Amino acid sequence: MLIRDVPVEPDAETARDWLLGELSKPPYQAARPSWFDRIAQAIGDWLDSLRVPDGAGLSGLVPLIVVLVVVALIVVAFLVFGRPRLNRRSQVKPGALFGADDARSAAELRASAARAAAQGDFTVAVEEAFRALARQLAERTVVLTAPGTTARDFALRAGEAFPGRRDELGGCAGLFDGVRYLDEPGTRGDYDRISALDRQLQIERPAALERVDHEVVR
Repeated sequence: MLIRDVPVEPDAETARDWLLGELSKPPYQAARPSWFDRIAQAIGDWLDSLRVPDGAGLSGLVPLIVVLVVVALIVVAFLVFGRPRLNRRSQVKPGALFGADDARSAAELRASAARAAAQGDFTVAVEEAFRALARQLAERTVVLTAPGTTARDFALRAGEAFPGRRDELGGCAGLFDGVRYLDEPGTRGDYDRISALDRQLQIERPAALERVDHEVVR
């Protein structure tokens, strides 16, 4: 009998090395599940968990119903309200507003207009009220203002977003231009008209939104 024919009894460490070497051979590696197999198995296990157990009755349907309702609500929200606009608003920074570098918010402009009206200065009140109207639409990313934007241009673009208010927007822009550039005196009626339109637009949903562009909005 040759020495190589004598059975070998390896120690534990040697046996482990032999086993690892054997399992590393291509046939064994090919039999291992891939990452795709593991993902498919996980999805299958999740779907199995949604199945109604035998004899569970309606109580077994509760988890599945909850999942379906949540998914349906998300889909409906996207269809009705569109994509969230938080990112849009975060990109818009206040700046130029009808020839002035004004970073005040719509609320601050409204308060300024109200103070001027209370003091009887309706020329300033009309200016500030129209600026407040424009700023609130910019804050909502409905109509954006940039250096060079005029009241007329703003009113035309706002009319695209609110077709039913197109004429009133044009009229209020004319009031602003009158007191701002033509030295026309503002009146209580002018101020009330712009303020009323501002309140109406706050609660109305626009038909369209302008594209946010970092190079346009200051």
